Amino acid sequence: MRLSLEKKAIRVLGLAESFRKGSGQDAVLAGVVMRSDFIVDGVVLGRCRVGGMDVTDSILEMYRKLNRDDVSALMINGCIISWFNVVDLNKLYKETNLPSICLTYYPSTGLREYFMKYFPEDWSERVRIYEENGPRTEVVNKNGFKIYLRVVGVDIEAATNLVNKYTLFGRIPEPLRLARLIAHAILEERNHLKL
Repeated sequence: MRLSLEKKAIRVLGLAESFRKGSGQDAVLAGVVMRSDFIVDGVVLGRCRVGGMDVTDSILEMYRKLNRDDVSALMINGCIISWFNVVDLNKLYKETNLPSICLTYYPSTGLREYFMKYFPEDWSERVRIYEENGPRTEVVNKNGFKIYLRVVGVDIEAATNLVNKYTLFGRIPEPLRLARLIAHAILEERNHLKL
């Protein structure tokens, strides 16, 4: 798919989470629709199980709740979130027809041993989804920081350009930074109120 990066107001849906392992509560998911001129014009909330296998369906539900046809791409803060809940980028792309870009910020030696250790019942399914997301590609963003991308539905050059378009400083693009702040604030308030 070709992204029209030259459009002033191209929109992405940035998704991030916040959770506490062992809390017995679901993770909080937050999504921010942001234009490339950094105007926020949508927010959506969701949840997924900590250590579950439901994050992809939760993201799809959030996207459908928005009921928007002007979002050009999905940008996700990690392919493995909420304690090994694996995002299925291929399923997201298939069901939304939107390029799906997963960002991480540090090198990794792999996760197979952790899947096997913590999830003996379904580790092979988690590994299958994780590997089908494709390899991580190391790129240097416009601020000189190494970041790692997995992309489905668009080539790595277009994905890097899109990430750079939304990054003001540091490593984290603004839609993801804001989504993460929202998710964290909701989790803190929920824990404070014991909801």
